[in-house]
Amino acid sequence: MIPIKNKKDLETIIEEVRNFAHLYLEKYSPSKQQLRIYLLKKILKKPTQLSNKNELINLIDVVLADLENKNILSDKFYSDTKTKKFLKRGYSLNKIRYTLVKKGIGEKYIKNSISKVKDNESDPDFFSAIRLCKKRRIGALRDENNRILFYKKDMGVLARSGFSYETSKKVLNLPKKEFKNYCKLL
Repeated sequence: MIPIKNKKDLETIIEEVRNFAHLYLEKYSPSKQQLRIYLLKKILKKPTQLSNKNELINLIDVVLADLENKNILSDKFYSDTKTKKFLKRGYSLNKIRYTLVKKGIGEKYIKNSISKVKDNESDPDFFSAIRLCKKRRIGALRDENNRILFYKKDMGVLARSGFSYETSKKVLNLPKKEFKNYCKLL
């Protein structure tokens, strides 16, 4: 698998990679792909006996598999926690999906996390859009005279955040009193 002539050199390199991984995991809670990229960059900076990148990637994969077997690193847990966190921030389900794909999470974990959110909440996109409107002070929080003027701009803010046209329209057309009632529910 890894052609290194001296077994001690292999053990020291594996131990070094493992130490880098543990130090990174103490500070952050990364996905498997994020940790792989970090370790690859960290090891490439140091002079080692490994002759090519494939050997190094195989070595890093061995360490990552070991961390997964010990339940220190889990993409499923990462996906669940990030989905809840992003939903509280006011991200749409589309934006959450896109962000998790960028982080290197598998599609099955993303689908499971999003289906859990849909099961627990009645309309997560609607309430996330309300959170975003409250945070950005758009929609019903604008002055009644300026609301019509800024309707297009507010619609663009919600569209760039990944909300559908129907959801955006529904949230922006809420009366101020009803909007404040929804804000109290959050």
